[in-house]
This record gives sequence, structure tokens and C-alpha cells, in this order.
Amino acid sequence: MDFFISVLIPVAIFAATAFVIGFLLAVASRVFSVKKDERIEKITELLPGANCGACGYSGCSDYAEAMVKNGASADKCKVGDSENMKRIAEVLGKDVSVGNRMRAQVFCLGTSELASRKYIYKGLNDCLSVAKLGNGPKECSHGCIGLGSCVKACPFGAIKIDNGVASVEYEKCKACGVCSDVCPQGIIKLIPFDSDFWVGCSSLAGGKEVRSFCNIGCIGCGICVKNCPVGAITVEDNLARIDYDKCIGCGACEEKCPRKTIRSGKKKEISDTVSVISSSKDSASEDNEIGKRSRFGKTAAVDEDVKTSVRRFWVKRKSVSDKEGKTSESDFERVSESESKSEYKK
Repeated sequence: MDFFISVLIPVAIFAATAFVIGFLLAVASRVFSVKKDERIEKITELLPGANCGACGYSGCSDYAEAMVKNGASADKCKVGDSENMKRIAEVLGKDVSVGNRMRAQVFCLGTSELASRKYIYKGLNDCLSVAKLGNGPKECSHGCIGLGSCVKACPFGAIKIDNGVASVEYEKCKACGVCSDVCPQGIIKLIPFDSDFWVGCSSLAGGKEVRSFCNIGCIGCGICVKNCPVGAITVEDNLARIDYDKCIGCGACEEKCPRKTIRSGKKKEISDTVSVISSSKDSASEDNEIGKRSRFGKTAAVDEDVKTSVRRFWVKRKSVSDKEGKTSESDFERVSESESKSEYKK
């Protein structure tokens, strides 16, 4: 009996103590509890959960809390889809402007075969580290180093290294901008998702120098500038640049580029483009059709000279489309208005 008493009494005391402490903790949790705004949880669920940091916060939950408590703008998330952003606006009771979808683009085409190297590198696979060794192993100091720092940083697996150059899988890209931030060369940039054409070079060297180390780099010849019907291309610091607010996607720059540096991210059939332009029978319908070719849902401010230039280009492009890819300057000579109209009638 003494044994049971010596055992039961301590157990009872321990249980009673635990009950009292538990009771006090429960009361304290009620008294000192911090009320959490239910909107934070709702918004966190609507955010993509990528925690990529593109919004400027450490994660989606921190961004949600900042929106509710600090009035942070609800349009900083580049990854979330438009529907969820509208729902977040409803939760906050604010209007949120959803911008055009963007995508990352690597402005370099200097693969292992096309770009010469100044040394062979064997070591840490980190672009930032190698960039300190003369801007990487390639002769071009502005080209893609190709060691995959952007691949490791992308939270969506949208980038891969293909033959020494990073490339983006557009459908996977959420335009978070992490790859752009981590690239030491600064050659990954965000452009409108629906844009067709881009310049596959970032070199600022002169044409003669570019030819010496890259077989596809931009030489700043300006042929694309002369042939763009809407003035959407300029050459600055020996490099062609596209203004996507002006570009109508006619493809003249890609077709005329002697180095094939200007590429199309999303190919369009020539016949489809010709049929769109040739289907316009009067000035009013022609204005409408060319307007539809403007980028990102904007109305194209295209005057009569621009329409004529676009029409002339595509008439001649159609006439030489059966040739084996290579065209001469004479194939694309400007034709008169009467000739272009007769071609359409055919």
C-alpha cells in the first residue's frame, strides 16, 4: 500500500499541475491573441505560391500581408494570372490594372558553333563567377556565358541551355524576371509575350569586330531600319533594337537581315499574312485588317504610306516564296502602287 501511495501521489500532483498550466495557457492565448485579418489568408491562396520574389517581397504570404496591412499595390505580382488578380482586387475592394503578358527572351544566338572562344573553361558552373574572367570564355564580351545560372534561378523550369546558349520555353515562362536579375551579362530581358520578332545579339562592338568572333551577331548595317515600314527598328551603339510599341509583326526585318540575327519567336505562315492583307478591298477594310496586326490589342496608327509599304513588301515576298530560302536585293525592289494592286487581283 505504501508503494502505491508513494507512486500515485506524485502522479496526481503532476497531473494537477499540468492541468493548471494548460488552463492558464489557454486563457493567455485568448487574452493575448492577435487577430489576423482573414483577407491575408484569402489573398495568399489566390497568389501563385511561387515565392519568386519578383514582387519585391520575400514570398507570397509576405506580399499578401503587405497588401492588406500596408496598402501595397496589388499589381506587383508578375506571375499570377489575370483572373486571380481580379479576385484579389475584389477581396481588397480596389481596382487592379492587369498589364500585358510578358516573357523572358535571351538576346544572344552565339552558340558553340557560331561564336569563337578565347579560352577553354573548366570549373564552377556559375555565370557570375566566370564573368569576372574577361566576361566569359567567348570572344564576345556581351554574349551568353552558357553555364546555366539562369536555369538554376528560374522557379518554373522555363530556361534551358542549348548548345552553349540559354533559351526560354515561352509557355512555361511567367515573366517573374528572376533570370534577368541573375544574368551577369544583362542579355535576358522581358518583352511582350505576343511579340514575334527579336534581335538575337547584344554586342555593342563594330561590324568588323563582330564578324571576327561571331557568325550571326548584329553588325549594325541598318538594312532592317530601312526596310521596316513603321519605323519600329533603330540602330544604337552598333546594335539593332526593336520598339515593340510600334512593331506590327510584318516580318520585313527578319527577311532582310543579311546575318539572320533577327529571329521570330512564333512563326507565322506567309500565306496567312498575305491573305490577311489581300482580303482588304477598300481603304476602310484595309485599315481594319492592318490594325488587327498591331501588337497587344492596341489600335495601329498606320497611315497611307505605311499601308502601301507593307503591301508592297508582302506582294514581292509572295512572288519569291517558292525560291529556296535565299533572296536577292532585286527580288525585293519596291514596286509601284499599280503593280501591287494588280498582284492582289490575281
